[in-house]
Amino acid sequence: MSALSANLSILWPALLAGLIVLASHVPLGQQVLARGIVFIDLAIAQVAGVGVIAAHFFGLELQGWVTQLAAVSAALLAALLLTWTEKRRPEVQEALIGVLFVLASTAQILLLANDPHGGEDLKDLLAGQILWVSMPQLVRAAVLTAFVLLAWFRWRERLGRTGFYVVFAVTVTVSVQLVGVYLVFSSLIIPAVATYRYPQGRQLLIGYLLTAASYIVGLIVSALTDLPSSPVIVWAMAAIGLLVMLAQRPAAPEQQVR
Repeated sequence: MSALSANLSILWPALLAGLIVLASHVPLGQQVLARGIVFIDLAIAQVAGVGVIAAHFFGLELQGWVTQLAAVSAALLAALLLTWTEKRRPEVQEALIGVLFVLASTAQILLLANDPHGGEDLKDLLAGQILWVSMPQLVRAAVLTAFVLLAWFRWRERLGRTGFYVVFAVTVTVSVQLVGVYLVFSSLIIPAVATYRYPQGRQLLIGYLLTAASYIVGLIVSALTDLPSSPVIVWAMAAIGLLVMLAQRPAAPEQQVR
């Protein structure tokens, strides 16, 4: 019983972190898929990671506000750059996002090259440390997510291209530090891909249920098997997403003609 209580005390903050992330990422992921810029989250997340690593490189605390500002500033600069490239070179926007991702990834490696703990820091950035999220992190993420959801559902049409990139950059920056790059990408894209053939009015609800179930199942399996939580959650989300996708029956021939 004591072991179960100990596991629950570790798992519930991680589950709360997952629920905070999915609250904003499921609707944003639908927009990312609709715009055809699937890898933007990976690129923005990696740029935010460069900001965090750069701040750490200059001796700042990883959880300090200056580090948070560095991460957000880097992500916003990347977002504004992608806004500009979408206006000027929309036909190669996805390729430019890929280039940005590679540049940010290699910048992280260069900044950590002489750090004896660089490999561990890079792994934490990618896979995340969802089991060790702190209450201040959860509070900051919850407050930001509340503002993002208010802006998205109330003023989405007014945000425009630049507004979307800015909201996306700030949201992803906070999420990466909670759950890591892999879970950020999965929480955005897998629900969107799994539900895109469902009626539009049901996509958001199904996406929320799919992602919440994935975090719950993944955390439980991780606790039972002693495997790293983030990779297990990613695989759980992929498996549940596949089941959700296969559960949607193809449209009837007469509906397809219409």
